[in-house]
Amino acid sequence: MALTAKQLEYLANCTHRWNVKTGATGSGKSWVDFAVTIPKRVEACRGEGLIVLMGNTRGTLERNILEPMRQIWPHCVGTIRSDNTVPIFGKRCYALGADNKKHVARIQGATFEYVYGDEVTTWSEEVFQMLKSRLRCEHSHFDGTCNPASPNHWFKRFLESDADIYHQKYAIDDGVMPPHVVEELKREYAGTVYEKWYIWGEWAQAQGLVYPNHQSCIEEPWQAPEGYMPRYAVSCDYGTQNPFAALKWARDGKGTWHLVGEYYHDGRSEGHQKTDADYADDMDSFCSDIRGQVRFIVDPSAASFIAELRKRPRFAVVKADNAVSDGIRHTSTCIQTGRVKVGSDCANVIREFGSYVWDERKQGDVPLKESDHAMDAMRYFVQTERVYADHGPYHGVWA
Repeated sequence: MALTAKQLEYLANCTHRWNVKTGATGSGKSWVDFAVTIPKRVEACRGEGLIVLMGNTRGTLERNILEPMRQIWPHCVGTIRSDNTVPIFGKRCYALGADNKKHVARIQGATFEYVYGDEVTTWSEEVFQMLKSRLRCEHSHFDGTCNPASPNHWFKRFLESDADIYHQKYAIDDGVMPPHVVEELKREYAGTVYEKWYIWGEWAQAQGLVYPNHQSCIEEPWQAPEGYMPRYAVSCDYGTQNPFAALKWARDGKGTWHLVGEYYHDGRSEGHQKTDADYADDMDSFCSDIRGQVRFIVDPSAASFIAELRKRPRFAVVKADNAVSDGIRHTSTCIQTGRVKVGSDCANVIREFGSYVWDERKQGDVPLKESDHAMDAMRYFVQTERVYADHGPYHGVWA
């Protein structure tokens, strides 16, 4: 694939110690690195320090960087080994996560000759600060990419500092995606903070409702057509003193998931706390209209409740993917495009829609942790079931 004007501009100017591309999703920021930047940097390393690839987690690094590189360079890029190394163009590189300050210890004391950074705005600031002191060879370079976040984000402050930085900005139209895909993405993010971040590449504060378009997904209670057996799933946010919320989902023949029932118990306000066995009994009743085994997606921190559910053969328990930022983004997209619908009789979900807001005191896309139990259960469902991948023009693609 031919390089775009923006990609050629980057290659002509990425001679600084810090070289960073920020902006829209799908705009070609990373592709030029898979194809050109990383191979050239790795091959130029002299063995005076470590070569390091860093991402939000090792898993995202594998998905976002290494797998795409293998498609271009199938015999030159290996797999991540148990010692966190991966061979790239015959050289040993370290593949490390950066999402938590506990990872500081992994890079402390080392000297880095070259570092590639993926999704930098999702990193722990403590890890980045330690990285700055490790990039200390005379010819050390850092190449990195990220989507924008809050204007108060620590990485934006770094980009505006007097360090030796080349900073290039991208909008979605700078990429090479087909025009109909670009238009679809613009439609999916329209009216949300994600439009500013992922379409126009702007640093913007998340304000107001997390799901400002939630009214568009509310429908009359859905019922399966006669003779049709929908696929069902239940998602749950567990609480003892805090509310316990469970949502029952049914998938129609076109790939849309309909919220057809909710269970909500607030032990504190009702003055009665339930045990794990009580909740499991309630879930038996809640799912009594579902034939066969029930796919049950549950908050992974609810270890005791998961153990109780697994005593009951009718539940196929799945620990939820509880990634907050990705989960909210994907849920927002599914609401915007009609991939999830909410029955008008699901009063607690609708109530929480109206009070689920961004926490403007925090950096980035962080929701206020109040009255969010049904919202968490919804997010667990969307993120875990991959509703987006079930129905849409980018089958299986979540980036």
